[in-house]
Amino acid sequence: MSLYDIPLRTLTGEPTSLADFRGRAVLLVNVASKCGLTPQYAGLERLQKTYGDRGFTVLGVPCNQFAGQEPGSAEDIRTFCSATYGVTFPMLEKTEVNGERRHPLYAELTRVADAGGEAGDVQWNFEKFVISPQGEVVSRIRPRTEPDAPEVVAVIEAQLPA
Repeated sequence: MSLYDIPLRTLTGEPTSLADFRGRAVLLVNVASKCGLTPQYAGLERLQKTYGDRGFTVLGVPCNQFAGQEPGSAEDIRTFCSATYGVTFPMLEKTEVNGERRHPLYAELTRVADAGGEAGDVQWNFEKFVISPQGEVVSRIRPRTEPDAPEVVAVIEAQLPA
């Protein structure tokens, strides 16, 4: 199954899929509003502003599976992201990334190993996946790595469409 074929929903409940981002490099990140890593939203937004007009999109995926750190409604999440971090990148609906009810998108993403060769469950909020303009996962970056760290920027820049 292609990542492009997996049905998704936006934060506002509209149907979408990664096919809407075909031809763009995507940094897909499970996010949370009440996490010690939440300030990473600032770095994600900087990436969006820096590379957005060059064929790149950050895609946020709210998740409440880690210590209940994303408890709010879709409207709460949207308001928090906009008011606190000025988020302009698209967001998907709240999604389960691990366990029996893991979303099919994450069933595919978690098959990919990180730089240390480890695949499997998402470790925590702000785990990142870089998806090529052709829809292939090219990198998995663990939560504590800042979104605008040099190694993340290098992967993104390598995936920008020519």
